[in-house]
Amino acid sequence: MSIRISDIVFEIEQFAPPAYQESYDNAGLIVGNSSDICTGALFTLDITEQVIDEAIQNNCNLIIAHHPILFTPIKRLTGKNYVERCILKAIKNNIYLYAAHTNADNVLAGVNDEMARRLKLKNLEILLPKTKILKKIVTFVPASHLQQVQKALFDAGCGHIGNYDSCSFYAEGKGTFRGNENTNPFLGEKGKLSVEPEIRIETIFEAHKENQVIAALLNAHPYEEVAYDIYLLENKHPRVGSGMIGELENEMDIKSFLQKVKNTFPETVIRYTPYDKPIKKVALCGGSGSFLLPNAIQKEADVFISSDFKYHQFFDAENKIMIVDIGHFEAEQFTPQIFYRIIKNKFPNFVALLSKTNTNPIKYL
Repeated sequence: MSIRISDIVFEIEQFAPPAYQESYDNAGLIVGNSSDICTGALFTLDITEQVIDEAIQNNCNLIIAHHPILFTPIKRLTGKNYVERCILKAIKNNIYLYAAHTNADNVLAGVNDEMARRLKLKNLEILLPKTKILKKIVTFVPASHLQQVQKALFDAGCGHIGNYDSCSFYAEGKGTFRGNENTNPFLGEKGKLSVEPEIRIETIFEAHKENQVIAALLNAHPYEEVAYDIYLLENKHPRVGSGMIGELENEMDIKSFLQKVKNTFPETVIRYTPYDKPIKKVALCGGSGSFLLPNAIQKEADVFISSDFKYHQFFDAENKIMIVDIGHFEAEQFTPQIFYRIIKNKFPNFVALLSKTNTNPIKYL
């Protein structure tokens, strides 16, 4: 069976929906036609010319990266910088470029979970859950079609709350309607006011699934004209958001904890603030997470692990928390393995390779 670029993309986006990326981001297929055949995939943190050469040498025509090669629009391709050279080389050699960035940061089992799992944290939660990405649909059905419509909605992605699925509420009532001469009503007679027993169903869904939810409803519902309402919810989504917080199995002193971090994230150069308490509760964020420091303090974390803190931001710790800056590349170095596992689990015989190129642009003495 031939595997297309779209098949690989579908699996990645089932895991990390593009709708969860931040507004500034550019996740998705950046170069190439998704309908083309995929000969193999190379997984990397960053796309560089060396990574593209590696893909060519291994007959992989798809590179899946965490960081998008394009963040801002470009007006011409002249090869004046590494971004333009990468795009030109990829196009010339029929290499397809894809990135799953902040959408992979924001899902529960994503980048931050990978960091937390390697640190052996437990009782994991999203540090800053997102709001306004949940919606509720309300519709009205005859009792004879309650289970049929419920199942269609659940199959389309409705009814998930935390670790529960098939969540809904329904109540009995009466509905009124009158069809004109052009109707063929499922209940009642055309031209006559009908008062019929109906059941109100309401259930929630993730906003990016709205089109498929509506399509499923219309397909399963027996009425010619289906009444439904959709509401945007203010609820926090417990499985989508920025950062993560959890706990160590046992308290650790500062020195032992910092050594644990260095052992977990190889080649890490740690910058940290003074702290005079043992470490138990750990908050973290892959990449640039300094914006989450107030949330980590509010959650009473002992330490916040992230990267790209500016000098003056370290003062904000004020011994309420220990900031541990381990470097951007270092924090996210295991991210390609997330995507690799997804694709190998789905397509065991497909050529999927982890890049051997170290793309860290920073060197230390």
